[in-house]
Amino acid sequence: MWDSISDFIGRNYSHAPKIVEVGVGKFPVVAKNLKEHLKINIIMTDVIPSHDIIQDDICHPDLKIYKGAQLIYSIRPPEELHPCLLKVAQEVGSDLIIKPLSTDSINSNERFTLINHKKAVFYKFIP
Repeated sequence: MWDSISDFIGRNYSHAPKIVEVGVGKFPVVAKNLKEHLKINIIMTDVIPSHDIIQDDICHPDLKIYKGAQLIYSIRPPEELHPCLLKVAQEVGSDLIIKPLSTDSINSNERFTLINHKKAVFYKFIP
């Protein structure tokens, strides 16, 4: 499934100047795949920083991190973060992809499009 998400992002955002993954945690598979195989500029964020992950709280964001991003995406974020993700995407004019847990829905009144791409199912918002 993760290859399917990477494939979708690669097909649709390969020329993006910047893409931001929010809430990477200990699961940087999609970002690393995009960086290594597609040479896409990915910035990874999380509330707990590490070697190549920038510290940021999406609900109290440093908007400089997100400005200029064509896409912001998050893999399995908690539902309470969905409105924060959407707010940041709208503020910086970025598309947003949320891949929720299989038992979660999108926590938003905004219109998201359900995307089925190969083995992946996720939601996309375009400002």
